[in-house]
Amino acid sequence: MSASSRSIWSLAWRESRTARRRLLLYMSSISLGVAALVAIDSFSANIIQSVKDQSRALMGGDVSFNSNKPLPPAVDSLFDSLSRKGVSFARVTTFPSMAVVPRTTGTRFVQVRGVSDNYPFYGKIITEPAGRWPLLQQGANAIVDPSLLASLNARVGDTLRLNFGTFTIVATIKDVPGAAGIAEMLGPRVFIPAKYIAETQLLVFGSIAERTVLAKLPPGVDPDKFIKPLKPRLDQQQVRSRTVTQSEMATADAIENLSDFIGIVGLVALLLGGIGVASGVRAFVARKIDTVAVLRCLGASSGQVLSMYVAQAAVMGLAGAAAGAALGVAVQFALPRVLTEILPIDVQVSLVPSAVLTGLAVGGWIALIFALRPLLALRNVSPLQTLRRDTDAEVLRMRWTDVPRTVVNVALVLSVVLIALTRARTPQQAIWMSGATGFAILALGASAALLSWAARKGLRTGWPYVVRQGVANLYRPGNQTRAVILALGFGAFLVSTLYLVQNNLLRRFTTTAAESRGNVIFFDVQQDQAAGLDSIVRSNGHEVVQTAPVVTMRIAAINGKKVSDMKPIAPGQRGRASWALRREFRSTFRDKPAASETIVAGKWFDSKSLKVAADTGEISLEEGIAKELNVKLGDVITWNVQGVEIPTRITSLRKVVWTRFEPNFFVVFAPPLLEAAPKQYLLLAQVKDPTAVTLVQREVVNRYPNISSIDLTAIKRTVDRIVSRVSIAIRFMALFSLAVAIPVLFSAVSATRRARIREGVLLKTLGATRGQIARILLAEYSLLGVLGGLTGMVLSILGAWAVVRYIFKTPFAAALVPIAGIAVAIVGLTLLIGLLAGRDVFRETPIAALRDV
Repeated sequence: MSASSRSIWSLAWRESRTARRRLLLYMSSISLGVAALVAIDSFSANIIQSVKDQSRALMGGDVSFNSNKPLPPAVDSLFDSLSRKGVSFARVTTFPSMAVVPRTTGTRFVQVRGVSDNYPFYGKIITEPAGRWPLLQQGANAIVDPSLLASLNARVGDTLRLNFGTFTIVATIKDVPGAAGIAEMLGPRVFIPAKYIAETQLLVFGSIAERTVLAKLPPGVDPDKFIKPLKPRLDQQQVRSRTVTQSEMATADAIENLSDFIGIVGLVALLLGGIGVASGVRAFVARKIDTVAVLRCLGASSGQVLSMYVAQAAVMGLAGAAAGAALGVAVQFALPRVLTEILPIDVQVSLVPSAVLTGLAVGGWIALIFALRPLLALRNVSPLQTLRRDTDAEVLRMRWTDVPRTVVNVALVLSVVLIALTRARTPQQAIWMSGATGFAILALGASAALLSWAARKGLRTGWPYVVRQGVANLYRPGNQTRAVILALGFGAFLVSTLYLVQNNLLRRFTTTAAESRGNVIFFDVQQDQAAGLDSIVRSNGHEVVQTAPVVTMRIAAINGKKVSDMKPIAPGQRGRASWALRREFRSTFRDKPAASETIVAGKWFDSKSLKVAADTGEISLEEGIAKELNVKLGDVITWNVQGVEIPTRITSLRKVVWTRFEPNFFVVFAPPLLEAAPKQYLLLAQVKDPTAVTLVQREVVNRYPNISSIDLTAIKRTVDRIVSRVSIAIRFMALFSLAVAIPVLFSAVSATRRARIREGVLLKTLGATRGQIARILLAEYSLLGVLGGLTGMVLSILGAWAVVRYIFKTPFAAALVPIAGIAVAIVGLTLLIGLLAGRDVFRETPIAALRDV
């Protein structure tokens, strides 16, 4: 290091003794943004690593094979041949049932898992009492979720009845590899030996069941290479396959999508902190004008002075980023405790040096680049400033043609784009993020300029003096209009956008759940049981809302081309989605649309098709599945309905509200086409008294043990609980954003503190009272708060509309009253901070003004 560099650093260190705390306070504006980036990046890395470490345990094997129907003989033969090559197989059959504990007569909807004796290949199942898992295969035993015992007032050792099967509860589940699916969130899990499934007699025609075969490969065999040659044969038999690598990637993608979304909030908070740094450093520079003038008199060049204060800003910015990184690490270690019930894995939390270093680098650079712009004004301070007193605004004003200023501005824009590129998945997303941020800043700057112009043109001599003085503060030299509007508007924009996105997403669930007409649904109802079930419900004084027939089928051909001749497409490509072509459809028939459906294209079935089955019948498709199948009105789809091919023509497309708790279907047929087909029924009932639900379920189970039923009130409670957790998370992010805005606003107000104090004491010298000065500040900050809040509110409506419409692809509705409340809160916060920052004006005496004369 040269002697010149050492002297600059030494001078910077000595000179900073009078301003370290204040400069560090300004730099702390970026701390929360850095904390968000470090916490999200670190925790995301921990989750992805945990997924990699536990991926086999989550799946239970190296490869899984799934089918909604019994595995064809060809697939069983394939598995037999693979077994002779050293591949081991375990089987799991999952299906719903009503569980009954005879001792307490309690009934409960459950998810039954019939498992083979070698399940699972990886991971360990922990029971209570410990070590009871091997007992499962030693007889007609069951191991259940603890919640089942609580809901049925049962205990270990009780008898559990599943239709015609009787089992002894030998333990409860304490920990099972993998997460419970959404179906299992609605009903507790019951594990039984696979060899006893037949005794339950629950798997009959049309029953809902998922057959899973888990494969354990010999050591050294790559799962993806193993499955590749088998894929065509499995697809032909409608058997889905998934390797542990694919499962790992899917989970990692979901985690990364979530971290990207939250990371954007952290990025915007970081940029908002950068604005706070710029405002705070401007205030710092204003305080240092006299010091710089003295240094220039002592022979320091403008470059040396600038280098000295840049060094101070760099060190303090790094210190602020370090504080944010430390806070981010603390949040990272606290997150698993908060998210234990949501995460599907046990997250092993560890320090992620790359995330911490990235946070330090990004935070330090943002602090430095935003600080550089106001620091460049120190080059304008001349030695003559020690002999004369110009206003701070005149001293710190820079020309638009100033080359260093232009270079810093370009570097600042490029920095934002570069950081966006590191946070976004694609360059297009980064450009959109940068463009949206730039648009918001330009809009806020334009509104600040408009306010200054309107204040200058609209000022009237007839107004009270304190109002005129407060309005004049908005356009006079050295005003704080732009800085405060930027800080306020950005904070209001971020908070309101988060609220609007939350409100629109969660409104879909809360509104449609409330509109659902029934609260108990019965399924797996055979044809000869439908009338009896209807009679039971009505005889107990309850309403049958809907009875829907269900017919299982698959697509055989589209416009004459067989499904087997169609090439599968990758996700995102144009064509017919493989999953939609090969899935098993559970369709219905009826003569009019349901309450949860709206015709969006074409017409409903005509009167002729409702009476007589035509050679080519009429169907109505849900618009989403029509898009996946790449079909349109008039196209012909041939269906394989349990061995019988039925050609149909699409005559209408429907929009279905899937979040309503009612029977909804992808495909609806004209009734004559399927009336003779083998079918089951779904029955939706409205049982108004919650205590009567259990009685009806018990009576149905006693008469028809195979019929399962779900209390939709429990589902609504589950949805409400999930919605509540999501709301808390989003509100936390909103409060976090507001917390970032507070120090930024303090910094913006501090930027003109010297001018405020000088004007305040001059007004006191001329006879103004403290009350008059307070009202002047009140008038100024009221206008700043109103405009900042309104501009942020308008920008938030535009931003939230874009997010909801183009990312989440749902209808948008602006909740004007709540965001107006946020704007009012922003105005109140502005007044509070403005008056708190004005305390120095109240404390200074008139003699202070005479010292500067």
